[in-house]
Amino acid sequence: MLLSGTHVMEGSGRMVVTAVGVNSQTGIIFTLLGASEGEEEKKKKGKKQGVPENRNKAKTQDGVALEIQPLNSQEGLDSEEKEKKAAKLPKKEKSVLQGKLTRLAVQIGKAGLIMSAITVLILILYFVIDNFVIQRRPWLAECTPIYIQYFVKFFIIGVTVLVVAVPEGLPLAVTISLAYSVKKMMKDNNLVRHLDACETMGNATAICSDKTGTLTMNRMTVVQAFIGDTRYHQLPSPDALVPKVLDLIVNGISINSAYTSKLLPPEKEGGLPRQVGNKTECALLGFVTDLKQDYHAVRIEVPEEKLYKVYTFNSVRKSMSTVIQKPSGGYRMYSKGASEIILRKCNRILDKKGEAIPFKNKDRDEMVRTVIEPMACEGLRTICLAYRDFNDVEPPWDNENEILTELTCIAVVGIEDPVRPEVPEAIAKCKRAGITVRMVTGDNINTARAIATKCGIVTPGDDFLCLEGKEFNRLIRNEKGEVEQEKLDKIWPKLRVLARSSPTDKHTLVKGIIDSTVGEQRQVVAVTGDGTNDGPALKKADVGFAMGIAGTDVAKEASDIILTDDNFTSIVKAVMWGRNVYDSISKFLQFQLTVNVVAVIVAFTGACITQDSPLKAVQMLWVNLIMDTFASLALATEPPTDSLLKRRPYGRNKPLISRTMMKNILGHAVYQLTIIFFLVFAGEKFFDIDNGRNAPLHSPPSQHYTIVFNTFVLMQLFNEINSRKIHGERNVFAGIFRNLIFCSVVLGTFISQILIVEFGGKPFSCTSLTLSQWFWCLFIGIGELLWGQIISTIPTQSLKFLKEAGHGTTKEEITKDAEGLDEIDHAEMELRRGQILWFRGLNRIQTQIDVINTFQTGASFKGVLKRPTMGQHLDMGLSALLHCVHGHLSPKLYCVRIGMCLALRGF
Repeated sequence: MLLSGTHVMEGSGRMVVTAVGVNSQTGIIFTLLGASEGEEEKKKKGKKQGVPENRNKAKTQDGVALEIQPLNSQEGLDSEEKEKKAAKLPKKEKSVLQGKLTRLAVQIGKAGLIMSAITVLILILYFVIDNFVIQRRPWLAECTPIYIQYFVKFFIIGVTVLVVAVPEGLPLAVTISLAYSVKKMMKDNNLVRHLDACETMGNATAICSDKTGTLTMNRMTVVQAFIGDTRYHQLPSPDALVPKVLDLIVNGISINSAYTSKLLPPEKEGGLPRQVGNKTECALLGFVTDLKQDYHAVRIEVPEEKLYKVYTFNSVRKSMSTVIQKPSGGYRMYSKGASEIILRKCNRILDKKGEAIPFKNKDRDEMVRTVIEPMACEGLRTICLAYRDFNDVEPPWDNENEILTELTCIAVVGIEDPVRPEVPEAIAKCKRAGITVRMVTGDNINTARAIATKCGIVTPGDDFLCLEGKEFNRLIRNEKGEVEQEKLDKIWPKLRVLARSSPTDKHTLVKGIIDSTVGEQRQVVAVTGDGTNDGPALKKADVGFAMGIAGTDVAKEASDIILTDDNFTSIVKAVMWGRNVYDSISKFLQFQLTVNVVAVIVAFTGACITQDSPLKAVQMLWVNLIMDTFASLALATEPPTDSLLKRRPYGRNKPLISRTMMKNILGHAVYQLTIIFFLVFAGEKFFDIDNGRNAPLHSPPSQHYTIVFNTFVLMQLFNEINSRKIHGERNVFAGIFRNLIFCSVVLGTFISQILIVEFGGKPFSCTSLTLSQWFWCLFIGIGELLWGQIISTIPTQSLKFLKEAGHGTTKEEITKDAEGLDEIDHAEMELRRGQILWFRGLNRIQTQIDVINTFQTGASFKGVLKRPTMGQHLDMGLSALLHCVHGHLSPKLYCVRIGMCLALRGF
């Protein structure tokens, strides 16, 4: 019987097809892959697909419960056709970090819009009341252009406050951080296929890893041996063996192995020899090489054509035997196979001197107890080597039961797939980082448990479970064969090893962990795999890792990240980079929000008191450039450190802005506001210079406000160094020279600030400063570093009033408006609402223009109405402002609409 996907290399025969399509193993795997996509699409849409009652039905095939979706349901087909028509592309959900950033950006944008609107309103009211109520000045027609210039100035100040307040640099910071991380991850053998997988990996709480090739080297190797009544825990040297025994071992392995199994020179100098063919036979051939012998010379002496009889290995006999003719006459048969099978057919064994001595049942039991079982407990596969000599009379070769008896045991060797040397330390790092590693393998449970112990996945004394696939299914399924989440929730928290698992078992485990609601937070699961059978689990996982060397195309296509070296250590590096992305965004937020708070309050307060912003529009835009473009480039390219793996994952609902960050933001804002207000209202006395407040329109730049601007920028520059640490660390300079981009940005910004102040002139509203004034500005800026040390001494726990910000989106907050969108994106939902109102506004303007044109064509009204009145434009502007305040219109669309109104008016 052949299964779908089997390749016949040579030979002839007849084939009976027993299963095709969804009933074959390959069909089941691809069905699960399709089901994973369907479940993802269903999650985004908030709907159920197909027949709900059949969703978790299990289909039994070959005694194994398989969770697959029925494909022959007419209702399911109709539903599928409707969905294909409704949306050809699968829905895509925002990642954890993107969702948090979206919510935070919308909240900050609304707050900035309100502040800018209030600023403009207060400026206009202050101007109108002061001039036309208190001073009782009449509105003169010739003064109208001057008044309009004041209003335009107030509007520009409001727009500037809005531009500074809205964190448009957030998407740039995310993009830079992800792009930088992806590029660097390539050097760490992580090929990222989906960008969001990079930051999702930083939140990983569980890793379900394959064993062969990932945790182990995928090189079967002989590590122990029992020869001549002596157990060697390390491979013996050739000198320690009797020449007769050494000759039997070398010939028995070299001849009694498929000649297609061989060792080839390493691809790279200093590497290990390449194993071609059967891995177990390659391990035995490597044993011959370790004994300083040449198996190739033996095969040249005894080519395949001279082999008299070969009993090939199969699952029934669990052994392999090869018969050759001896030069002196007679025949010799070499045998190898599972130790418990071969030992039962041995009646003699070689002693220390190489002499054959009787081997009785009690001797065999003693050998099993003292040699075989200890090796098995260490995760070794035991292979027994034996031989038998026949006299000149040729025996009946077809009678295997008679031939394979009265063997003489040569040796028993222990073979293992060695654990990669770096894996135990990598798993220890995962444990310290709060990540649970689980091994999911098709190997037997004893070997899997032993390997898991060597890796550090399980440790003595821990409360853990090691299950086989059959037992796992028995515990999680009900009488109907359906998977029950409640039963699975009792198993997976303690499960560390799942042995003899099928592709469906791995998919079921991953799905169950992701869907589980037990525990403090939802699990974020990463999965590794290399075969086609791992495709469903890779697709279902939050982050799927495929093997770049041993992985199949199906596994790579289903994955998010490809490990180019097939090494578990690379996964740990991916975790480190993912967490670094998260921290880089938090650093940028800490810096930007400090600038936001200070700039908005300074502009608002200064405008309310002095009818002018201490920071001019162009200066604010330069500050905005510093805190958006340059800061995102500097802080988003911080390299990761090992300290990232010394804390637990943030999780899906952890806020972006922690209490420590909020303490830093408000603490530095207090320092900066105190300095700025002192300089604005008392700076002229301190520096003994002319007062720059209440300057008339179009007045030249003053040293007073230049010092305010220069001090403000230098404080942001040094606070950018403080923002490198977000967890209360004191040493803000740690590792600063590892990030050349950061150093270049800070130095370049400082040089640019010198040029702007000294040579910026009227465009930047600056005038040159003296050396003494520069030193004072620099001293105040350096004070940010000293103030940061003071803030670090304040325990965050004592500041109970501080609130966190930037929480993740809960399921209840995803409204029905999200259905049918390509992404569940709150900012996009706001934008869509704004677009609807925007088009309504355009239609309204168009209607007004049509009415005007109609009146203009009339004889009696010709030349009377040439354009909409100022009142109509104010009505539209206020309407847009109300929509913006209520969240129905984005701030930038509001500015565009106001600009269009002014353009239509003729400004």
